Amino acid sequence: MANANWRLEGEWIKNCNCAFGCPCDFNARPTNGSCQGLVGMRITKGNFNDVQLDGLSFFVTVSFPGPLHEGNGQAQPIIDERASADQREALFNIMSGQNSAEGTLFHIFSLIVTKMHDPIFAPISFQFDKNARTARLRIPGVLETEVEPIKNPVTGEPHRIKVVLPEGFEHREAEVASANIRSNGAIKFETKGSHSSLANVVQTPQGVAA
Repeated sequence: MANANWRLEGEWIKNCNCAFGCPCDFNARPTNGSCQGLVGMRITKGNFNDVQLDGLSFFVTVSFPGPLHEGNGQAQPIIDERASADQREALFNIMSGQNSAEGTLFHIFSLIVTKMHDPIFAPISFQFDKNARTARLRIPGVLETEVEPIKNPVTGEPHRIKVVLPEGFEHREAEVASANIRSNGAIKFETKGSHSSLANVVQTPQGVAA
């Protein structure tokens, strides 16, 4: 692991094409055999060494032909266009996994992705309310997703589920919700009523701190 001091605290979203309750969280195969989705966060407080990252957002669209642990994935980073050159380099240094311990999120990501598409720098609009199980992401021409509570199929009332992962490498606890996704970058896919995880996280070189 490279000697770097970094920390990302913020609002985390993971939306994918699977049924509610992402099978990856349970070491199970993707619902439909393959995985297409997005992950990312709005950084409420963050840094990479002396480069401050507060207020920036980054997202990554992904596609895997099978379970994530089998690899052969594709990914495309999408970075807030407001990021300076130093901030962009800092985010890429974090996402590379070269500044993280083995078995942590970004290190694992670096091992299972074999094709990295050119990054996109674009305006990002992100609304997030974990407790309400709602979120909305808009990156014009690139990526859109809406999140709402899962509905009871009989009554139509909001249904609430939490996933708790005491040793999770992505988050410790997340609200499960329903997502619609339209991805139009290098990785193209669309879903309706698929899985969403919403969480507040703190990531460090040693993994999840909260």
